[in-house]
Amino acid sequence: MTATSKTPTDEPDTVNQDVEPDNFSRDKRLNKLLKSVLVEVKNFAEDQIKHIEELTCIGLALSAEKNINKLLELILEYARDLSHADAGTLYILDSDKQHLRFEIMQNDTMNTRMGGTSGIEISLPEVPLYVNGKPNHSNVSSYTALTGETVNIPDVYKAKGFDFTGPKEYDEAIGYRSTSMLVIPMKNHENNIIGVLQLLNSKIPETGEVVEFSKDYVDIVAALASQAAVALTQTQLIQDLEDLFYAFIKSIATAIDEKSAYTGRHINRVVDLTMMMAEEINKADEGPLKDANFNQDELEELRLAAWMHDVGKITTPEYVVDKSSKLQTITDRIILVETRYQAIAKAIENDYLQQKIEILRKGEDKESKTKKMDQAFADKMEALEEELDFIKTCNQSVEFMSDDKIDRIKNIAKRTYKSDDGEHPYLTEDEVENLCIRKGSLIERERRIVENHASMTLKILKELPFPKKLAKVPEYAAGHHEKLDGSGYPLGLSKKELPLQARIMVIADIFEALTAKDRPYKKPMNLSQAIKILGFLKQDNHIDPDIHDLFLKSGIFSSYAKKEMAPEQIDEVGEDM
Repeated sequence: MTATSKTPTDEPDTVNQDVEPDNFSRDKRLNKLLKSVLVEVKNFAEDQIKHIEELTCIGLALSAEKNINKLLELILEYARDLSHADAGTLYILDSDKQHLRFEIMQNDTMNTRMGGTSGIEISLPEVPLYVNGKPNHSNVSSYTALTGETVNIPDVYKAKGFDFTGPKEYDEAIGYRSTSMLVIPMKNHENNIIGVLQLLNSKIPETGEVVEFSKDYVDIVAALASQAAVALTQTQLIQDLEDLFYAFIKSIATAIDEKSAYTGRHINRVVDLTMMMAEEINKADEGPLKDANFNQDELEELRLAAWMHDVGKITTPEYVVDKSSKLQTITDRIILVETRYQAIAKAIENDYLQQKIEILRKGEDKESKTKKMDQAFADKMEALEEELDFIKTCNQSVEFMSDDKIDRIKNIAKRTYKSDDGEHPYLTEDEVENLCIRKGSLIERERRIVENHASMTLKILKELPFPKKLAKVPEYAAGHHEKLDGSGYPLGLSKKELPLQARIMVIADIFEALTAKDRPYKKPMNLSQAIKILGFLKQDNHIDPDIHDLFLKSGIFSSYAKKEMAPEQIDEVGEDM
């Protein structure tokens, strides 16, 4: 046996040498396959995590947006971004659940944005959910809204089962080609469909080729649609509550204005003037108010305060609010004075007639005596009539009462007349008190009642749970009768204590009252006179001088006058105003 001869014991070695390379190769292939699978799993997991992160970020963004128009735009934009859609439409179900309303339309190829904050109205007709009382399944958007099913169409021009006449005509009108389409219902937290997302032409980002919406896109957009529906429902609920709140506030303001026939639209005019000044302050780029600026929440807060500034008048007796003459309560008591003077005249006449009868009975020189009596009677009646006219003149709130007039009223009240139930004064103490009002129509007690409306405004509004962004409404609303020198009411605040917003309302309320043409207690004031009075109030440190100057220099007073004052009130205002 030579050295090269094989022995039985050599076989296993030969076999082992043959098997080991095969096992190694197989293991290597398995390892490579495993690595490939792990890479795919890793990439898939990373994609899913990315999608989850994107959806989380989108959800946060949607829940943070409170502007419904902006929110609707974001919903469609995010859906298009996630699915690489070239175009899309967002429909909202109307309140009657009978139609889908076009809300947002976007198309990158055509560079169009319609609806929402774009300012471009969508003129397309609503999509009916029912036709002749039957469900409208011919339109893909209405089908999805009715059934809640997602529809994924590779090519709308080749699709069967739906009527795409409208989209094709729209394509032809704008020069577009709708190919792939994904239509997904928007279901809120109660699983109610509130809208529909319709996406067009999914594109491969690298090439721009239009392809069918992939299953991954369908799932992602469906998840987004669900998030969006919840966010939209929440935002709509908040908006509905805000709309209800503002409608309630305006209805209260309207009721207050309507409570008095003489102050109609007062609150509306104060709101207009207040906001005109606030917006002008925002425009100021020089002067003492250049650093003052109101954001949107602060403007809303001020507007609401202006709407509510007279809410305290709910507690003010109507006869005080409407007191157009000094003797007015529920009715004008000058009627009682007139009736009393008629009784006095009758008493004088009866006395005159009785004396005349007595002369005739005695047979005295009746001609000379009766002649004198007739003249005396006529003089008394004329004096009585003149006296009543004087009292009626004093009763008018526009009449200024001098010391002489007041003394005469008091002297009249000292006289008495007799009736069946005894002796009575010509004028009662209460009548004297009211007739002696020097200016206006309110006695001190009634003036305090009127002024109490500011305190009541503060008290009433503090009971309302205003959100944080409107927390200052009670303070601003109640401050419209304060004066910078601290002599105002209800709190007697000084300039440092009185917020800028309240100082704006002070001037708005004063100027409206000065120029109003519907007040019973004064004649309509000319524009120049109102401006002059504002100047006096500025000099007396009653109103803010910076706001006063801006009010005049900006021309707000002139714009307001043209809108609200009678033509005969608008006269020339001097340059030294």
